[in-house]
Amino acid sequence: MKDSAPRKFGKRWRINFTDADGKRQFLVFDRKGDAQRELDARKAETLRIKAGTQARPAEPRTFDELCDYWLEHRAANKRSEKDDISIIESRLRPFFKGKMISEITIQLVDRFRAVARAGDFVTVPDPARPGKTRKVARKAIGEKTLHNHLTLLIAVLNLALELGWIAVVPRIKKPKLEEQDYHWIKSEADIRSLLQNAVRHGPGVMELYATAVYTGLRVGELLGLKWSEVEFDRQLITVLRSHDVETTKGGDIRHVPIVDPLLPLLKEWKLACGSPVWVFPTSRGTRQAKSARVTQETLQDVQREMGRLDDERITFHDLRHTFASHYMMRGGDLFRLQRLLGHKSAQMTQRYAHLGPDAFKDDYGRFNDVIPQRGEGEVVEFVGKGMRE
Repeated sequence: MKDSAPRKFGKRWRINFTDADGKRQFLVFDRKGDAQRELDARKAETLRIKAGTQARPAEPRTFDELCDYWLEHRAANKRSEKDDISIIESRLRPFFKGKMISEITIQLVDRFRAVARAGDFVTVPDPARPGKTRKVARKAIGEKTLHNHLTLLIAVLNLALELGWIAVVPRIKKPKLEEQDYHWIKSEADIRSLLQNAVRHGPGVMELYATAVYTGLRVGELLGLKWSEVEFDRQLITVLRSHDVETTKGGDIRHVPIVDPLLPLLKEWKLACGSPVWVFPTSRGTRQAKSARVTQETLQDVQREMGRLDDERITFHDLRHTFASHYMMRGGDLFRLQRLLGHKSAQMTQRYAHLGPDAFKDDYGRFNDVIPQRGEGEVVEFVGKGMRE
């Protein structure tokens, strides 16, 4: 029997082929395209094995084995290790448990997508009854969270391909995310009011907010900043880490200027802060926790005192947006802003481009004057969806 094209098998599609050991193999898929890609991949694999250019494939592996490998050899080296663990243990592993990696098809992923959007029940150990389990409800997840889950699933399956545990990765489509608008403090008067009100909340609060507004550093980078990385003579901050992780979010070292208004403020703060190590320490001189009150509740209290309404209030991360927006409004260069913010791609920085004072200067005269002025020529009257003269 020769290798054949995919054939109908009930509502699914079946392929058959001869492997490198001369054994006949049969596989069934939900979609004809997936079946054809698998057949082509298997035939090519057999030819490479017989030619001696590829080793024989390993024994079939389960998704559980793949998750274990990922957590040990990939997630452990990522800054987002905790996120990977959470997604795998709370969503991916429970849903795909017991499946062989080769059984993860587009249709199965579509079912995962539907369940994640609708919410479901999962079986967990019952702490009140040792050895027993109980079902608990899991909330539906939004499109952004689903996007993150599918991104990790694709990465995990690509690892399986690298390891030779599968021959082809299903083409998984992630939900398209609409670009979200960002919040920022638009007026200089409001920035001044924020900093003035922050003074009343104790030492270091105003200094922290001012540094965020005038450098664009992330909250973790600010709380992990050491005095040894602040050079007053060069007016330069070297960003090496994010909080308790000895690297920045992008994994690169970057340099951010200390602008003139910030320079005397930081000099005075160094003498008063009480820590020879941390720029923004706790009252005991130790490093702040990433979820410190000063970055959350205190900021909301300050804005409440300013009279900002609930829907006008910003988060600490929005101080970074405030820096970027005012940088561009003052004629800053988009490429330089990308480096200052530590963005890997220009697309992330592009959201601020329209704020540049000359952003559209070449566009205002781009069209000829074809609109009649009052009293000139015939009057054009618009009626419904059409128009008449």
